[in-house]
Amino acid sequence: MDVLTHLFVGLHIIGIASLLGGFLTQMKQMGQGTARFNPAMLHGALTMLVTGVILVGLNQADDNPVNNLKIGIKMAVLIVILALVYVKRDEEKVDKAMFGAVGLLTVVNIFIAVLWT
Repeated sequence: MDVLTHLFVGLHIIGIASLLGGFLTQMKQMGQGTARFNPAMLHGALTMLVTGVILVGLNQADDNPVNNLKIGIKMAVLIVILALVYVKRDEEKVDKAMFGAVGLLTVVNIFIAVLWT
């Protein structure tokens, strides 16, 4: 069970890297007002959602305690990110505020995961 959990943690981190990396690579374009949501951001958010749900299930199946409030908040933040990226994925340009919000929410989600113990 530990190997499976570690595998999905690794995939979850890859999803975070894809979402945050897609944001960070376009910060210059964001300043110019030409940033857009790329497929890596959408796929990263979807990967995070799927692997996160699987990780919660694996932890509960292994009788490990799960902080449902923390998981619920992280999922709500991720669903907002996913909705913003999904709805605007085909736009040539995305508003600076919306693009920045996705980056900020991604960082917030990371800090919730790391700091909330």
